[in-house]
Amino acid sequence: MQHKYQTVADTLRAAIQSGLYEDTMLLPTEQALCQQFQVSRQTVRQALSLLAAEGLIERRQGSGSHILDQGTPRRRTVAVVITYINNYIFPSILREIENVLAANNAAPTLFSTQNQISTERRILQSLLEGTHPDGILVEGSKTGLPNPNLDLYRALIDEGIPLVFMHGDYRRLPGSLSVLDDNYGGGRQLVEYLHRKGHRSIAGIFKNDDMQGLQRYSGYADALRDLGLPLEDKQVYWYNTESKMDLLGTDDSWTAVDRVIKGCTAVVCYNDEIASRLVTYLLKKDIRIPKDIAVVSFDNSQYSELSPIGITSLSHGDYNVGQMAAELLVRRLRGEECTSEVAPWFLIERDSS
Repeated sequence: MQHKYQTVADTLRAAIQSGLYEDTMLLPTEQALCQQFQVSRQTVRQALSLLAAEGLIERRQGSGSHILDQGTPRRRTVAVVITYINNYIFPSILREIENVLAANNAAPTLFSTQNQISTERRILQSLLEGTHPDGILVEGSKTGLPNPNLDLYRALIDEGIPLVFMHGDYRRLPGSLSVLDDNYGGGRQLVEYLHRKGHRSIAGIFKNDDMQGLQRYSGYADALRDLGLPLEDKQVYWYNTESKMDLLGTDDSWTAVDRVIKGCTAVVCYNDEIASRLVTYLLKKDIRIPKDIAVVSFDNSQYSELSPIGITSLSHGDYNVGQMAAELLVRRLRGEECTSEVAPWFLIERDSS
């Protein structure tokens, strides 16, 4: 069944190609199109966004929808709003995004929020007030917490701009798409792996202000319960965006982690960055890995390979969240029916377990 906005887009496309608007090279106003097709403004905006993505029109703030010369296809613009640009796993994600967009006559404009809600809000306001991008790829800030910026995301969706979220999603934003890690399944997978290796007391280190950390903890906790293993609050260490720098800094911050992992034979870490720091700290204390304690993690990044002891970690294999999200957005820009996607994990075993 074809959506209303696709029907409107088909009718306008045919009218453009027939030369109906050659005199003005402008489409009617949004209000006039709403009356013509008896649809909502959001439906009209979705139709116009589809035509803009096809290179038929250019939507200019304050001056309407201009019909473009079809001699040279217009290059699409995609805003990429991400927490960090140069940190940890993001260079590979951004590289894949750029590759997919370049292959589809599109170019990214990068914005970094530093995982700050206030910075995210300023970026979203600038996207609303300036020349609208054809689409937006977003890694939300602190997705484990209520987000006061949903009003701006709704406004962007109302403008007919397709959004694809990475590493998180907002169920209160109908019409948006997401590409997520299988974080719950990954948490279960690591605990089940350690259980098969003979571990019965398994600690956890998780980040509590993003969706990934909460879901990874959920899988970890449910696996412990289902396997009949101890699930003790005192064996879980929580940190957030602001306190992460303490963990990555001096060893003083790790005394609290010492108390959490005491008596455990294995630790599930939120990601490789934290796992690598833990391995370095334990080795300084002459704790043998994995004989005294095993360490496992998520992401299979350079941290897991370059750690003093190679870290057993979950990998996406051939799946890359950036590539998947960019391909999903391109399909959405073409007007194809799309659904959210989940990237599975594959275990890469190394010396830490």
